[in-house]
Amino acid sequence: MDGASSDGEKNTPAVLRIDVDSSSGETPESPQGPTKRGFLDKLRSFEDALDRKLGIEVHSIERRLPEDRDPFYARWINQIGLVGFWIGGSMNLTCFASGFLGWELGLDLRQSLLIIVFGTVVGGSVTSWCATMGPPTGLRQVSICRYSLGWYPAKVIAIFNTIQQIGWCTCGSITGGQALSAFSDGKVGTALGVVLCSLASLVFSFVGLTAIYRYMKFVWLAFLICFLIILGETARFGDLTTPPSTSGTTGSGVALTFFCIVYGLSACCAGFVADFYVEYPANIPKVKVFLLTFSGLFISTCLSTGCGAVVASALSNNDEWNEQYEAGIGFLIQAIVYPHGLAKLILFLLLFAGIGMNCAAMYSASLSIQQSSRTLAVVPRFIWTLVCFAAIIGLGLADSDQLLVFLESFLGFLGYYATAIFVCLVTEHFVLRHGSFDNYDLEAWNKPERLPVGYAGGFAFICGIVGAVLGMATTWYTGVVAKLIGDFGGDVGNELCFLFTLAAYIPARFLEKKLVGR
Repeated sequence: MDGASSDGEKNTPAVLRIDVDSSSGETPESPQGPTKRGFLDKLRSFEDALDRKLGIEVHSIERRLPEDRDPFYARWINQIGLVGFWIGGSMNLTCFASGFLGWELGLDLRQSLLIIVFGTVVGGSVTSWCATMGPPTGLRQVSICRYSLGWYPAKVIAIFNTIQQIGWCTCGSITGGQALSAFSDGKVGTALGVVLCSLASLVFSFVGLTAIYRYMKFVWLAFLICFLIILGETARFGDLTTPPSTSGTTGSGVALTFFCIVYGLSACCAGFVADFYVEYPANIPKVKVFLLTFSGLFISTCLSTGCGAVVASALSNNDEWNEQYEAGIGFLIQAIVYPHGLAKLILFLLLFAGIGMNCAAMYSASLSIQQSSRTLAVVPRFIWTLVCFAAIIGLGLADSDQLLVFLESFLGFLGYYATAIFVCLVTEHFVLRHGSFDNYDLEAWNKPERLPVGYAGGFAFICGIVGAVLGMATTWYTGVVAKLIGDFGGDVGNELCFLFTLAAYIPARFLEKKLVGR
């Protein structure tokens, strides 16, 4: 796989192109010292050698021109494989565990299932629309954000993406570690399982996008069958008679909070989803990309999270299940699936589900680091992949005993900034660029002097985060608006973020374009 270049520089090595482009002011124009340049040259040479021998992806964050894209993604069977890609990446024990949060908050089964469906529809639509911007531009999501939020605010998005993706990998490693521990009947500790799951994810993300797609292509059906078996064996135990433990405005509040969590499961990908679409043909129909992405997200999130909600509703009536739930998600699956051998097989397969989620997130996290600064962009992607791997190991071992608390605190936060990104991208595309990619100067993707500075985007993004803070309801903080909804508060952070961002972006962007000219 050859390193792809852009802007008419197809024969220039990536490291030289990034080093000499100093238009952002972040990289000095003068040559670096021989030691530093020599070290980076050695890293790039090593990366090129890996590409020649193992097919390691080296084109990194460079724009993928239509003529340079891998023909693998032009075949219709591989385009339909987008559904499998998202099923393989989203149908896992992390989503299954998230389904328990409705029960934890005091909702009944009917309420939980309705919120799961509605929250997934809304969140999946946000991510699926953002995905449609990848093929026509050939750019990663953060680079696309430069055309609306601006050059400097897009760096903040890159940092947020990195934090979020490392968090997702942490969740996947924890649940994968628990599955492996339960599979071995406790002989393998959760900590070792976290390490093994993360290490397996590292292999695919290290190689690059094509390796991840090929992995998902072969494993998604196994994950789908696993959760259909779990649902088939547990559906009859779902408790549809016990009423919710909260009602009135308090019940509305906890319902809004659970909606925020479910919405975040799907919408959180909006900040990096285009990272996985740069190789698809530029002329692939946007409706096709949207529907395939949405189908994968909807099937995977609704089924796995819904299974969690069904099992959670039965815990109060089943002491054995409740005891195993306290021991860990993996041990709970052994208790709910019969016969025991089938439960073991499902646990073994679901370990690979955690790997599927992790390898995609780890790959994207390394790209986000490179897009946060040109100084960091000159470091090869595989180095940042190793850095992310180390961070995931540390977090996974630290939080393995506090999974649900971690999920409740973390997943609710994911949707907020994704909502602000979505508002800015949609408004810019349809209001200022009239819904046409012909109005994007795609050759300027890495040239800040030809991109929006970010006055409007930064201001709107800050306004959106202010709205989110006012409306958020988490275990560690409840906003002043959220406190007004029931005894425990109700999370309306995404709704306020949407309104605040939209109200600020439109006038600010027109003013920026009038005064700055771009």
